[in-house]
Amino acid sequence: MNTYLVKRLLSAVVTLWFIVTLTFFLMHAIPGSPFNEERTTNETVQKNLEAHFNLDEPLIVQYGTYLKSIVTWDFGPSIKKSSQTVNDMLGRGFPVSFELGMVTLIVAVISGIILGVVAALRHNGIIDYLAMTFAVIGISVPNFVMATLLIQQVAVNWGILPAATWTSVSHMILPTLALATGPMAIIARLTRSSMLEVLTQDYIRTAKAKGLSPVKIVFKHALRNAMLPVVTILGSMAASILTGTFVIEKIFAIPGMGKYFVDSISTRDYPVIMGTTVFYSAVLIVMLFLVDLAYGILDPRIKLGKKEGR
Repeated sequence: MNTYLVKRLLSAVVTLWFIVTLTFFLMHAIPGSPFNEERTTNETVQKNLEAHFNLDEPLIVQYGTYLKSIVTWDFGPSIKKSSQTVNDMLGRGFPVSFELGMVTLIVAVISGIILGVVAALRHNGIIDYLAMTFAVIGISVPNFVMATLLIQQVAVNWGILPAATWTSVSHMILPTLALATGPMAIIARLTRSSMLEVLTQDYIRTAKAKGLSPVKIVFKHALRNAMLPVVTILGSMAASILTGTFVIEKIFAIPGMGKYFVDSISTRDYPVIMGTTVFYSAVLIVMLFLVDLAYGILDPRIKLGKKEGR
C-alpha cells in the first residue's frame, strides 16, 4: 500500500509538471502581448510593463521563475488587475466554483444512480423507456444550451427561479441543473447496463433462492458491484464538471473562478491563466487518486500496490 501511494504521488507530480510545462509554452506561443492595446501602444510604455512582469526575459528564464512560484505557491499579481494577486482570486473564486461543482456532482450521482436502478428493475417497461429517453436528451444537449433554455423558460417566462448571482439556495438550482443533466444521464445509462448485467449473475440467483428480500438483494448485493463502472468515471466526470463550471458561471453571473479564467484568456493575463490551470490540475489529480482508493474499498478483491497472484 505504501509503495502504491509513493508511486501515485510521483506520478501526480510528473503529470502536474507536464501540464504546467505544456500550458506555459503553448500560452507563450500565441502571437501578441498582454499589452497590445490602444492605451499601451507606446513602445516605451509597453517595454516598461513587460520588464515589470519579467516578460522581457528569455522564455526559459520565465519558465524557471514560474516553476519556482509554483513550489512556493505564490502566483504573483494579475497583469490586468495589478492590485490583486492570483492567490487572492483563487481564495475568493474557488470556494464558489467548488461548491457549485460538488453540489452538481452529488445531484448527478444520486439522481443518476436512482434513475439507472429503477430503469434496470423495470427493464423494457415504460419507466425504462422514459428514463433512457431522458438520458439520451441529457447527453445530447450541451450544458450551456441547457443553461440558456432554463434561463429563458424557468427564470424569464415562468419567473419561478432567479437567473443570476449566487446568494441563496434558489440561485443554486438552475446552474446546478444545467451542469448536472449531462453527467446524470451518463451515470443513469451506465448504472442501468451494469445492474442488468449483475442481476443475471449466479450469486444473485442464489440470494433469491435463499429467500432474501428484493431490497436487500438490490442494495446489498447487486448495487455495490454495479457501482464499480460508475466509480471508474467519477474522476474524469468531476474534471468535466469543475471545468464546465467556468462557462456556466459566466452565463449565470456566478462569482467563481469562471469569470477570472474566461477574462484572463481573452486578455492574455498569463499569471491568472497559469495559476488557475495549476490549481485545478492539482485538484483533479487528487480527485483521481481518491477514485482509485474508492475502487479498493468497493471491491475488496482489488489490492492496491500488490501484484496479482500474491
